[in-house]
Amino acid sequence: MRLRLLLLLICIGWGCQTPTEKKTYTIGFSQCTGGDEWRRVMLNDMKRELALYPHFQLLYKDAANSTATQLIQIKELVRQDIDLLIISPNETSSVLTAAIDEVFQKGIPVVLLDRKITSDSYNSFIGADNLEIGRMVGEAVPTLLKNGGKVVEIWGLASSSPAQERHKGLMEGIAKAPKIQISSQLYGQWEQDTARKVALANLDILREADLVFAHNDVMALSVQRVCQESGISPLPLFVGIDGLPGPKSGLQKIMDGTLTATFLYPTGGEEAIEVAAQILAGKAAKREYLLNSIRIDRSNIKAIKAQSDKLLHQQQDIEKLNQRIGQLNDTYASQKNALYVIITCLVLAVLLGIWALYLVRAKQLSNKKLELQNRQINEQKDKIEEVSNKARQATEEKLRFYSYISHEFRTPLSLILTPVEDLLIQKAISQKDLKSGLLYIQKNAHRLLRLVDQMLDLRKTDAGKQLLLASEQDIVQFLRDIVTDFQQKAHKSKIDLQFITSTPRLPLWFDAEKLDKVLFNLLSNAFKYTPKGGFIHVVLQETAKNVQIIIKDNGEGMSETEKERAFDLYFSGQKKYSLGTGLGLALSREFVHLHHGEIEVTSTKNEGTTFAISLPKGDAHLMPDEKALLDKTERPTPTFLEETEVVAPTPTAEVSGEPTTVVLIEDNIDLSHYIVDKLAKIVSIKSFTTAERGWEGILSMIPDLIICDVMLPGMDGFELTQRVKEDFRTSHIPVLLLTAKSQIDAKIEGSKAGADVYLTKPFNTTHLTETIKTMLNNRAKIQRRFSSEYVFAKENKTEKRFLNELTARIEAHIADTEFGVEKLSTDMGMSRVQLYRKVHALLQMNVNDYITEIRINKAKALLRDTNKSIADVAYETGFNSAAYFTTLFRQKQHQTPSEFRKGVGV
Repeated sequence: MRLRLLLLLICIGWGCQTPTEKKTYTIGFSQCTGGDEWRRVMLNDMKRELALYPHFQLLYKDAANSTATQLIQIKELVRQDIDLLIISPNETSSVLTAAIDEVFQKGIPVVLLDRKITSDSYNSFIGADNLEIGRMVGEAVPTLLKNGGKVVEIWGLASSSPAQERHKGLMEGIAKAPKIQISSQLYGQWEQDTARKVALANLDILREADLVFAHNDVMALSVQRVCQESGISPLPLFVGIDGLPGPKSGLQKIMDGTLTATFLYPTGGEEAIEVAAQILAGKAAKREYLLNSIRIDRSNIKAIKAQSDKLLHQQQDIEKLNQRIGQLNDTYASQKNALYVIITCLVLAVLLGIWALYLVRAKQLSNKKLELQNRQINEQKDKIEEVSNKARQATEEKLRFYSYISHEFRTPLSLILTPVEDLLIQKAISQKDLKSGLLYIQKNAHRLLRLVDQMLDLRKTDAGKQLLLASEQDIVQFLRDIVTDFQQKAHKSKIDLQFITSTPRLPLWFDAEKLDKVLFNLLSNAFKYTPKGGFIHVVLQETAKNVQIIIKDNGEGMSETEKERAFDLYFSGQKKYSLGTGLGLALSREFVHLHHGEIEVTSTKNEGTTFAISLPKGDAHLMPDEKALLDKTERPTPTFLEETEVVAPTPTAEVSGEPTTVVLIEDNIDLSHYIVDKLAKIVSIKSFTTAERGWEGILSMIPDLIICDVMLPGMDGFELTQRVKEDFRTSHIPVLLLTAKSQIDAKIEGSKAGADVYLTKPFNTTHLTETIKTMLNNRAKIQRRFSSEYVFAKENKTEKRFLNELTARIEAHIADTEFGVEKLSTDMGMSRVQLYRKVHALLQMNVNDYITEIRINKAKALLRDTNKSIADVAYETGFNSAAYFTTLFRQKQHQTPSEFRKGVGV
């Protein structure tokens, strides 16, 4: 129904259309300048002629005597899709000629008006014969100067073709008159103002001249006015070219006697439009249209002036008629449009009535369809949101994956570069230190090699270039060798590692290298998440068609979400990401699938995890190119052998007096051992592997410095730093973040959390040591300041709040002789050890000394401001006896309370 209505409307609209109109054409006109009267007349002639061609549109550009501007305007006209270009070149230059050539080569017809170019890239040239006009002037000069004389020539633009041809014709014309001499050539650039400036600068030349010939009337009249204003007498004769009608133009000036003679120079505006119409209509046009010229002087001026005036009146009448025709056309068009609108409205009214009836009948059906569509849209929306969430989550996981890859590479690099730097800077190296450093380097070089191999395997898998090279081997012996490789690690970790099988030998087709990587990844993960005293069992079972390899442990286990996404490439649950979990399990699954097998995982949180690999028996499932050419009877040299264990250092620092305590939180055991080994000589250091355990150690120890990694399992380093800085018990402790996250946003996040120093891995041991010393020295300076000035500003707000609260609680109980550390720690909500360490860290004194300082300061205020006795002052400030108060006061102030009171004049 709607289609029928649409077709009906189209038919009605088509019937109301007028007969096919002529194709419209766009003509571009680039004028060298529109500033003189002659070129304004040219434009008016063109517009008048265009009235006969209503399907022509004229785009006019004025270059204002600038070649550069004209080049830009030509390109603008071409971009406006003109059908033909009319151009009056500013000058005969190679650059302008090249631009016109380019237009012509694009298939756009070109008509040159008044001025030529140096190439043949144009359809027609329209203009007067400037060479012939020059000759006419040259032949007329001897008749005006019968006894000969000096002639001053006022040039137009020297680089334009009209000026060059007029000068050449002039020289040819006066060649037969030896008494005529061109005394000087001045350059007026076709413009009235320029000609005036040139004339003022050359008055001496003009005084000697008998005749001034200017290349147009405008310049001739301008020079004539200068000569008249300058009092030159007698005035020379003035001859120009143009012969334009009008009250201020050449014809009128001949009548007035201002000009002696002028030569008619037709504009060619009407002819240009006529030639353009012929070219656009596909008709042949002549190559050159040369317009005739005549000499105009007092002998023929009256007749020519009369004809000119009559033509002007006729042109004005034509323009009025064109305006009237335009008004009638507008009226006709508006009435026609009104008629179309009325007819259309009537038709629409009928159709709308029919359509309204149709809509009423179809309303219920439409509503049902809309309800169905809404349900479908909502379902699609839900699906899109679900896909979007999955895509966003996948992207986030992917970004996190690459971030953690950087972390995984930087940590072993730290344990390679840092020992190397330490060995290089030491002048004398003991055998023990050398071996320890080389073991760190070897172990972490192997770790880097594993990471690189896994990345290469991932790349091959993504590219589909991972090939299976299977051979028939004894799977029992293969698994026994792998388990044997892990026995030493199991022994050190106190984990029960067993290989369980009832079959002494079992041939199986598999790729030893890839299956070795799969089993190494699974066993490495099992060791990683199985606590000491746990078990890891590798079980080999056989069915009729398959062989099953089961790796079972009683470690941490997985949540349901972690279990579902265990083999996802960019997922590592809530734990710290590692290539062994996020990448290793994904690669393991790909390698098992290459064997045409399956791998499954079952796990329960806090109970353990079981991975089951099922591989088909025989070789019927293998393609010919999946079989190795050579029979491999032995397990290949393992790519993932466990490196030599580095013995954890035992701190042997000998500290005198109160030691500097440092808490280190680093989940990488090797790096933790290395840092402890290097720092144990200067500080007392305690290491932890998680932020949660580290926080417990911080609260129990109240250390002098905290060194913390950022990427930790569970709570990360940023969260721990923020917790340290927000808790008034630990807010004074400086925090050094040591991490592989070198991005600027990570550093900014660390600064926001309150970290004092942010060092990136790999780090220099000397730099780390000096940084720690500097932080401790700065903390000592703050302690000295706090110990001498209790009320301070612009320092840590948490520490200021702590000291203010501490002082306020002491002053509140200042008269209580029983008030001491026990009651103060209870009021502050801290243990005695925590309070002692906090006060000592801030004030460099113990709590009892600080309470005594507050009491003495209060006593000094009472002695200074009141007349109370020494005994009363002692009791009010919490001292048991006046004698003890006096003794203690003398020790602190080096004078007795009485002497102090006399000194302040009480």
